[in-house]
Amino acid sequence: MARCQTSDEIRQKGFDMNKEETQRIGEVIQSSTLGFAAQCYELDDFPPLGALVETQSGDNRVYGIVFNAATEAIEPGRKPLARGKNETSEEALYNANPQIAKLLKSEFQALAVGFKKDAKIWRYLPEQPVAIHSFVYLSPPADILEFSRSFEFLNTLLNSNITLAHEELIAACLRQMSAVQEDKHAFLVAAGKHLATGLSNDFNRLRTILERIKQ
Repeated sequence: MARCQTSDEIRQKGFDMNKEETQRIGEVIQSSTLGFAAQCYELDDFPPLGALVETQSGDNRVYGIVFNAATEAIEPGRKPLARGKNETSEEALYNANPQIAKLLKSEFQALAVGFKKDAKIWRYLPEQPVAIHSFVYLSPPADILEFSRSFEFLNTLLNSNITLAHEELIAACLRQMSAVQEDKHAFLVAAGKHLATGLSNDFNRLRTILERIKQ
């Protein structure tokens, strides 16, 4: 029987990417088959809505699309209080109340849209949830280009049960991905054609997305 990898071995394997090309933005604190939630290392230091992020799960690199982010009190049920009445700026407020950083946390949620295994990308849900405490990275341009060669992942977004409007998430995702394409216009046109097939019976939703990605 093959020996299972320990969590330490998985973490040591890490990413086969140049450190200068990657930006670690958080750590997984909740995980399921559908995706994961991660806590940011710095307050309000979120990846953008629709951004492609990635994390390592055993031998697989799992990709997710950011669909929600929030900053809230670490202690459940305790809301932050306004503290800046006599301060001239937000920076002055934080300097006068350094404890704020220890009372709040920033988190984001990502919907799993694919994984890379044996050098091949599969654009559907991964076989297993990612491990808790896995590091989460903002995908570098090279990874975004590779992942966005196919629009199969858009079907996952269209059929997800997230509370955010699918049209908003898909449009945000395509805007993020188009920013690294050599031909931004051609990329968005191709994406629109793919969506037209999946939304052939829902023109209003299709029109909403197209309006939000037009240049």
